[in-house]
Amino acid sequence: MLVAAQHSSNKVDCLVCSKCFRFIGSIELQIGRKLYLQSCGLSSKRDCTYKAFSCASEEGCAEFSEDEENDIMENYNDLGSSSSNLKTHTLSEEMLKSLINGDLSLPYTKNFGLPPVIKCPGGCEEEHYCSKLCADSDWESVHSLLCTGQSSASSPAAMVKFLEHANGTNDIFILAAKMISFTILKYRKLKQLHFEDCKLHNKLGETDDSRFLMLLEAWKPISMGFKKRWWDCIALPDDVDPCNEASFRAQIRDLAFTSLQLLKDAIFDNECAPLFSLEVYGHIIGMFELNNLDLVVASPVEDYFIYIDEFPSPEKEEAEIHTRPFLDSLGDEYSVCCQGTAFFPLQSCMNHSCAPSAKAFKRDEDRDGQAVILACRPISLGEEVTISYIDEDLPYEERQAQLADYGFKCRCPKCSEEEP
Repeated sequence: MLVAAQHSSNKVDCLVCSKCFRFIGSIELQIGRKLYLQSCGLSSKRDCTYKAFSCASEEGCAEFSEDEENDIMENYNDLGSSSSNLKTHTLSEEMLKSLINGDLSLPYTKNFGLPPVIKCPGGCEEEHYCSKLCADSDWESVHSLLCTGQSSASSPAAMVKFLEHANGTNDIFILAAKMISFTILKYRKLKQLHFEDCKLHNKLGETDDSRFLMLLEAWKPISMGFKKRWWDCIALPDDVDPCNEASFRAQIRDLAFTSLQLLKDAIFDNECAPLFSLEVYGHIIGMFELNNLDLVVASPVEDYFIYIDEFPSPEKEEAEIHTRPFLDSLGDEYSVCCQGTAFFPLQSCMNHSCAPSAKAFKRDEDRDGQAVILACRPISLGEEVTISYIDEDLPYEERQAQLADYGFKCRCPKCSEEEP
């Protein structure tokens, strides 16, 4: 994947590496952090403050001041939550903190070891990693411009405003920001290499043409995906009357414009100014709308409780003395996986067929955000590998209507056979 992001609404449920999306910490930390955040009035269905996201994410539990707790509750209530969204916790705060801090261990969790929690190199509290390798890679390729910590290469205060807007409206804007950040940082690396080459060989320095060519080179990985302006390709919601479609699309365009202005305030680079036009921003978001794959990583917490449940008696009864209170508090949400969205350049290059030879797939054994392209049938040497952009089991007319968003009429063998 080139860029990916965990859904903001999923960050209460799952603490994962911001680069590869592996679960991190420990089973105890995953359980304790989730229950602790929910006990503070936060729900996986609601946006959370940055303080809340970072709370209980490391080898220790962040303390909320009384004012901060009131702010969290006020923020939660302002979002229109109902009391039915809050679980009734029978576990004490002290017990949850002990679970988070590692002072309390659950039986057999050593069989489900997770990578340690590595802090963001820039000092922000929103991003965490499974290794120094992932942390450094994300910092160099994307995050150094988007970080809200003290070592950020952008304006942290302005970036916070951008992220708050994205989390409160549509987190697809975060993916777009990652793509622009990736391009800017790649451009700066190319520029530095060009400078060193010119110095070494006594060549002329930069020109407007050379800078533009370097920007195009930095943009190349993004150019692989099919693009269409977001407000033109986004599907009309079921609750929007077709007669109001023009107004709806204008509102989507205005939403993108507001997001872009906030992003410009945070990371604008005059040499990369073309990236900050509304036209380019709209096409980047539209590319995600049309090309993204769901990012899904199975939860080790679910695996842990299944493991306990499959014990024979009396080992099961003995283990459940310790695990049952936590499972009861988690309820049906014990199995929530990491969820997000990702852009894979290779997959985005594959053409569509309603009778595809392959499919983009997430395997149960995958423990990070990577995906695979899985053959659906034998593929001959030299035959094109195709995937389906839509549900290929839909009737012919519905398939063609959905594919119109991609700008073409499908003439694959299946459509040719079913065409009236």
